[in-house]
Amino acid sequence: MRRIILCACICMLIACPAFGAADVFFTKDISPAGLMAIYNKLGREANGRVAVKLSTGEAGNTHYLSPDLIKELVQKVNGTIVECNTAYGGSRSETAMHMQVAEDHGFTKIAKVDLMDSEGEISLPVTNGKHLKEDVVGSHFKNYDFFLVLSHFKGHAMGGFGGALKNISIGIASSRGKVIIHTAGTKDSGSIWFDDQDAFLESMAEAAKAVSDSLDGGKKIMYISVMNHLSVDCDCDGNPAAPDMHDIGILGSLDPVALDQACVDLVYKAPDGKSLINRMESRHGIHTVEHAADIGLGTRDYNFISID
Repeated sequence: MRRIILCACICMLIACPAFGAADVFFTKDISPAGLMAIYNKLGREANGRVAVKLSTGEAGNTHYLSPDLIKELVQKVNGTIVECNTAYGGSRSETAMHMQVAEDHGFTKIAKVDLMDSEGEISLPVTNGKHLKEDVVGSHFKNYDFFLVLSHFKGHAMGGFGGALKNISIGIASSRGKVIIHTAGTKDSGSIWFDDQDAFLESMAEAAKAVSDSLDGGKKIMYISVMNHLSVDCDCDGNPAAPDMHDIGILGSLDPVALDQACVDLVYKAPDGKSLINRMESRHGIHTVEHAADIGLGTRDYNFISID
């Protein structure tokens, strides 16, 4: 049974943490100050050549992380916003169009934007993968010393939900790499639609672990997820469903598995989370978290620590 510490301002102990549980910090304050507070609590400094991984959002979508929200943190770490091109068409499937969307959505005004597969791709090894032998990512991945992963937690039409694990797997994969993940290594071109849902979800977890392993075994990466504009649809959808639940807050952890699990748990606890719960369950979305834990990327046990 997952055991969670809730450290609110009254510091009331709810349960004892499980051995090896990961710390997940939380604030209700969805603001630049709240984002900075979570970053500072994580106790890991983003230094060197810092990549800030986020979704630039499909044209027509307005739910992506606001540049006004993230500007202070991105500039604090002297970060470069990084993304890769999509594999499903749309306005971000080619570099020139994707850069235009990044500009239209305000990201180029706050930092340099780098589409990591604009000049090719490289392969990262997948260790003991059930489906994947390699994770194919944008070639500029190697140009960075540290990754700050800023995720907008929300639903997703294929994965059930999108959070930290999706952001470093599908999000860092090149266009070809995205096809490999979506089809569980069975092909590297063509349609991303695949009839084995669990194999796809497991492949996301395996690709995420390859990224973490390549960053000094996970010591050169950190994760922050913002739970606002909680649509059942992803930022990659140009016409997403309107959110029908309230914003929740910002969470951060050094463990992407614990972070995604905590976000999922908060949706289940929300009085208005029915639509997003249905989306997650209909796609068996939690299986990505399950497999990521099984292959050693992180733990589903966490200490939930409110900093408010």
